[in-house]
Amino acid sequence: MQYIYYTIAAIVLYFLSDWILVMIEKKRGKQFEQQRSLVFLVIIMVLAVSTFKAIELLVNP
Repeated sequence: MQYIYYTIAAIVLYFLSDWILVMIEKKRGKQFEQQRSLVFLVIIMVLAVSTFKAIELLVNP
């Protein structure tokens, strides 16, 4: 069952990270040119590590 939680979380995090990146670019006033993938990776990595750890703690108390 926890694999389903991880899969759903990964899908949600992908779209959430993209939305966060777009919001950062709007506030900045221009797109990240060459570093866009790197910024996306950092955003999704931070969210994924924290979310997956939270899922692990909730599923395996």
